[in-house]
Amino acid sequence: MVQKIRKAVFPAAGYGTRFLPATKAQPKEMLPIVDKPVIQYLVEEAVASGIEEIIIVTGRGKRAIEDHFDHSFELEQTLVEKNKLELLHKVREVSELAKFVYVRQPMPLGDGHAVLCAKEVVGDEPFAVLFGDDIVDGKIPALKQLISVFEKTNSSVIGLATVPKEQTDKYGIIKSSGHEGRTHAIESMIEKPKPENAPSNLAIIGKYICTPEIFKALENATPSKDKEIRLIDGFNELIKTQKIYGYELEGKRYDTGNTFGFIEATIDFALKRKELHEPLKNYIKGIDLE
Repeated sequence: MVQKIRKAVFPAAGYGTRFLPATKAQPKEMLPIVDKPVIQYLVEEAVASGIEEIIIVTGRGKRAIEDHFDHSFELEQTLVEKNKLELLHKVREVSELAKFVYVRQPMPLGDGHAVLCAKEVVGDEPFAVLFGDDIVDGKIPALKQLISVFEKTNSSVIGLATVPKEQTDKYGIIKSSGHEGRTHAIESMIEKPKPENAPSNLAIIGKYICTPEIFKALENATPSKDKEIRLIDGFNELIKTQKIYGYELEGKRYDTGNTFGFIEATIDFALKRKELHEPLKNYIKGIDLE
């Protein structure tokens, strides 16, 4: 019987150097797309996919994430006194999305090490991993798509997206040994290969379903050249004993870890808002691009 995916790990201990100086004093995960931080979009995706417990792996300077998903008595009381009940509902809704657990990564030793820090909280059950740089806007939540594949295969599942061949050196890339529709049987994975060495243009993006054996694999994995433990290192160890699948996610993907992707997501999500659509569309039309 396939176990239910109940927990999701969110590695959020990185420095966010691509957004300096904005991330000098605030976590990159808290940068807002319109009026909602990036990490909230991902938490909402997880909850919509059936996740009950959110495990956020934080580091130094990440306290704002914990505060965001906590109750704020003073703010809520002020909104009550001013009769701003709609805003009160939005604020309370954030802290009631799921059960939140926080784990500290004492040193930034790689995203695989961050996942390993959550081992004791996750326990011996399959779980999801979501990174804060990838938002997929689709009819079905991206994580739910991966869970559907897991329920059929009872194996680890990695989110995939096609990228231009010349950009393979920015991603982990898979080699597929065969596919059925969007689902690929993964033969091997390579981190940031040069285009001429890339086995495909199927890139790994920051959404995964992991079997609990990934923890042992991460402990046994050979660290990357920079001595950090990557999640891909763990998967390369795990694939020696277990099948791993990849799934080409349906929906528009935004890489909010780079400036243009972040701006693109902000514009598109603003255009989805009823009260912002027309004013923003008219403003864009009137911009002098010269």
